[in-house]
Amino acid sequence: MTPTSFRWTRTALALAALTGASFAQAQTVLSVSTWLPPSHGATMAQNQWCEAVEKETRGSVKCNLLPKAVSAPPGTFDAVRDGLADVSFTVDGYTPGRFIFTQVAEFPFLGDSSTTTSVAYQRIYNKYFAPLGEHRGVKPLAVFTHGPGIIFTVKQPVTSSADAAKLKFRIGGGNINELSKSMGWNTTLKPATDSFELLSTGVMDGTFFPDESLQSMRLSMVKYATTFPGGLYNTSFVFMMNQAKYDSLKPEEKAAIDKVSGEAAARLFGAGWDRTDAASRDIQKTTGVQRQMASDAFVGEVRAKQAALEDKWVTAAEARGLKNARAVLAEFRAETQKLK
Repeated sequence: MTPTSFRWTRTALALAALTGASFAQAQTVLSVSTWLPPSHGATMAQNQWCEAVEKETRGSVKCNLLPKAVSAPPGTFDAVRDGLADVSFTVDGYTPGRFIFTQVAEFPFLGDSSTTTSVAYQRIYNKYFAPLGEHRGVKPLAVFTHGPGIIFTVKQPVTSSADAAKLKFRIGGGNINELSKSMGWNTTLKPATDSFELLSTGVMDGTFFPDESLQSMRLSMVKYATTFPGGLYNTSFVFMMNQAKYDSLKPEEKAAIDKVSGEAAARLFGAGWDRTDAASRDIQKTTGVQRQMASDAFVGEVRAKQAALEDKWVTAAEARGLKNARAVLAEFRAETQKLK
């Protein structure tokens, strides 16, 4: 090798090293947390969102999937707000009284598909709730719901409100907490992740969950299920990013994240939940879970109590700045029907 060619080679290597260093400095890594199992539909949907972000940003933004949750489920919103994780999701109802508008997605009889309810909710959220900033402190990426809520019990079926009143249940919060009180049921607000211990030890007789939770929470002790048309309840989730982290991104990176968030992300989470709900129903057939649809009389009791709670929600939502809250609720229900 001549001295000249040696100098050219050394220069090329130096330039390559500088270019690699520059690329490494330019890449943003998002720390991503989940408090649900790796195989859960919501966790997998979050991972799919990460893949979409990496693809849309051509690798300039990537995710680091944390090996364990940075917080217990009720503390996840504040953990993302405070930067303990850059991205995660949580249940709005885990912090009672904090979020009012989101309760609209928790009412009974909304629909039998997480996808349709989630997309309808996202559209209503964008139109009415997002401008009012109830999730201030974080960057909301999407909102979604799980599948229709069901009464699951261990030792006996629930065929009426009176049957339910004799038992103790774990619930996840939100409107179902208020509805349970109105119905006179004995319920305790606990995160989903506590369910196995509560049911296996007999502290609780049952739990309110969507279908998939029997598998994701390993609730093999459950033997009975009471379903409702459109669900006894639903649960509002927010998928979010640390605001400072989002603000630090380049304009084109923000645009890429916005593109794969909103309704696109709501569909990801909804489809994941529908898929795992269906798989769980198939497994229940083999494990002998006895399923029954609530009677018209039982459904009627729930509707009567829920009517007063919807009046209460309208008052609370309008006090926080939402105009014509009852019309918003009607529009939400109409949207879910349109998407079926």
